[in-house]
Amino acid sequence: MNPKTLVILGTGGTIAGQAAQASDNIGYTAAQLGIDQLLACMPTLAGAGPFITEQVAQIDSKDMDFAVWARLAARVNHFLASPDVQGIVITHGTDTLEETAYFLQAVCQPLKPVVLTCAMRPATALAPDGPQNLLDAARVARHAGVQGVVAVCAGTVHSALDVQKTHTYKLDAFSSGDAGPIGYVEEGQLRQLRNWPQPHESRLGLGAQQRVNLPAAAADWPRVEIVMSYAGASGAVVEALLAQGVQGLVVAGTGNGTLHHALLGALLKAQAAGVKVVRATRCANGRVLATPTDLIADSQGLSPVKARVALLLACLDAAHQQQDDQDDNNQPDAPAGAVTPAPAVAPGGQGADQHQNQNDQQNERDGHRNNSLL
Repeated sequence: MNPKTLVILGTGGTIAGQAAQASDNIGYTAAQLGIDQLLACMPTLAGAGPFITEQVAQIDSKDMDFAVWARLAARVNHFLASPDVQGIVITHGTDTLEETAYFLQAVCQPLKPVVLTCAMRPATALAPDGPQNLLDAARVARHAGVQGVVAVCAGTVHSALDVQKTHTYKLDAFSSGDAGPIGYVEEGQLRQLRNWPQPHESRLGLGAQQRVNLPAAAADWPRVEIVMSYAGASGAVVEALLAQGVQGLVVAGTGNGTLHHALLGALLKAQAAGVKVVRATRCANGRVLATPTDLIADSQGLSPVKARVALLLACLDAAHQQQDDQDDNNQPDAPAGAVTPAPAVAPGGQGADQHQNQNDQQNERDGHRNNSLL
């Protein structure tokens, strides 16, 4: 049986960066080489089976924006829909990789592997780490049974839910915190330690979502910001954001999500005004443990940046739900005996079985909507 196709999507990042000198690992310019140029020096990749490439974006990931996210999600869903595609590899910068990984898991909920990889050194370095990371990512994407969005860096496989960049310079710059990695790639072989991300996993009441029609324009996305609690904190930033019409706030609290009293007061005022507020921790490890007296919902283990992504999607979902309700109210009654046709292609294009599964999950989510952040 012929092997299926691997799709490799380029978005730029350090892995595609260039410096004036091979000894310079930090004074480089990111996103200079196209995905085909990166792969030209990796003939071993072609030996594993057919692959196709596409340059979705060419940016330094510190500049990641909603337009690229929407375009990337659309291309991921497009390729996931093809029965000839085994999996997807995405080259990405390290700075916002964890946010993009979580976003794609929450939006696409893939039953196939979507593997993000990166580099801490530019392509022009004396010993670049990008080629090995890319080769490891391709091997994970071709491994039987892999599903969901993961990140592969320095031989370690991380879940999109848990991966965090934890070091500014080391090649092994990512961690999965308390959860630990999913596995390791050792001399081309995958050693799996725990389960792959499941389609329903995203937390914050987003379990059954598959957002296909994301806004293309940044102005059409909800305004969701992150604030932090610290010694001497005040509510000034929250009050300014409230005046600007912010729709969601994630607060990175100290310790177990504790908040300075002045900041807490401003956040409660914003919450009372209709702003969605979520409480995370600024600690690198651990999660906020909820108590019955909490006045602000916790992030259910998500870091502040991932909680922001989840809140963005939750606000979009709420807006779409409101629009759907208005459309339903404006629709004339259907004629007696009329049948609503089922969609020909499941959202995300991953087949009828996944569509039925997502319908079941949607029913479950609707039954628990009152328990979500919204």
